[in-house]
Amino acid sequence: MTTVLDQLKQYTTVVADTGDFDSIAQYKPTDATTNPSLILAASGKSQYAHLIDEAIEWAKGQASTVDEQVEKAFDKLLVNFGSEILKIVPGRVSTEVDARFSFDKEANVRKAIEIIDLYKSIGISKERVLIKIASTWEGIQAAHELESKHGIHCNLTLLFSFAQAVACAEAGVTLISPFVGRILDWYKASTGKNYASHEDPGVESVSAIYNYYKQHGYNTIVMGASFRNTGEIKELAGCDFLTISPQLLGELQNEAAELPRKLSPEAAAAASPMKKISLDETNFRWALNEDQMATEKLSDGIRKFNADAVKLRKILREKLSA
Repeated sequence: MTTVLDQLKQYTTVVADTGDFDSIAQYKPTDATTNPSLILAASGKSQYAHLIDEAIEWAKGQASTVDEQVEKAFDKLLVNFGSEILKIVPGRVSTEVDARFSFDKEANVRKAIEIIDLYKSIGISKERVLIKIASTWEGIQAAHELESKHGIHCNLTLLFSFAQAVACAEAGVTLISPFVGRILDWYKASTGKNYASHEDPGVESVSAIYNYYKQHGYNTIVMGASFRNTGEIKELAGCDFLTISPQLLGELQNEAAELPRKLSPEAAAAASPMKKISLDETNFRWALNEDQMATEKLSDGIRKFNADAVKLRKILREKLSA
């Protein structure tokens, strides 16, 4: 019998959720996703020191003050990792915009274009890059402008609610990343209950979004993310994309069992009809506010990504000042 991972790849595009090149090469995903936390973790390994050094030297020639050099080096480091990853995967890499811009549409657009231009300067087409932006109202509107006016494809991350998913689809974004495991974390902490995989609140959220998109003909890709166990992944077999950590990819690869497909366009069409809705800014903000879990996890996620970006900038500053 083929492995669970091999079977999953028949239904779903598998994406590696890591900045570690060896793990990506080992599990042969189609795409890869990165964020400041993953880059921070990878940057501590000696085999990636040359990528930091190259970003530092490049930044010195781009700006005169240390503050400006830090920002230049930060962006260049993200692109250095992304470009190396693209030598391994056949598809796309996701590169994240600074979390500090989560509530600033114009800053998101400007930074996304800068990142794409950095990729272009080393011969990488924008078609191979997804710009990751937090699923705030401002982030979603920035993604709409990037997609419609600049042809830059976006991955809307830190997505925890149906309202965020609806707004992203209406904005015409390329891909969304609903965070399965972090939804589960919140419910376990708030209820004290342990959830079986088939009743996992994160799994249920992604399944509902997938069915809604398929029923109403949206082309936005649903990519389940932030998994806590392989049970969650198995329950979402058939989802458009799933981004999975190396640890869980290893567990899936080492397991030989039948993996039934749980999500499909046909099953979505046969499911209970879901009324199509539209959200303006006021209704979006109200719906998000009424979802305590999504409000808290979105805020928490932005803070955590920013905290790791601050740590990464500190490393760069120390090297630039040495």
